[in-house]
Amino acid sequence: MISNKLQEAFNAQIVAEMWSANLYLSMSYYFGGKGYEGFARWMKAQANEENEHAEEMAQFLMKRGGKALVGAIDAVPAEWDGPLAVFENVYEHECKVSGLIDALLDTAVAENDKAAQDFVWTFVREQVEEEATAQGIVDKMKLGGASALYHLDEELGKRK
Repeated sequence: MISNKLQEAFNAQIVAEMWSANLYLSMSYYFGGKGYEGFARWMKAQANEENEHAEEMAQFLMKRGGKALVGAIDAVPAEWDGPLAVFENVYEHECKVSGLIDALLDTAVAENDKAAQDFVWTFVREQVEEEATAQGIVDKMKLGGASALYHLDEELGKRK
């Protein structure tokens, strides 16, 4: 049985994952409207991944005897000052998510819940990759400038 405190922490993270999905979907629409089909596809895949994370957390919570809830999800931004600003926002957001995941792990540790700790460590490790990927895209955009956008759009559009 999962503790009430950990159940609340997981439900808060489920909402955060769903907000992240909405953010990336909004970014996908933004890019699609600007003609960056590759960036739009990449962001749509990010949105789907965040929804999958929310579902994994809900399923874990229910398997442990908890109740998964979907709380209110705040509106997300819809406009940015260009592709670089979007990906800088992605990097900043992934850093924030890393902090949320770390806090979830801290709660699992405080509650002495080994199964939850093991489960959350998967997300801790994934966040290292998410931050590195976003930072790498930002770095490429800064290094290559406007001329790099076409190639990056094409490259990121290959994501499945």
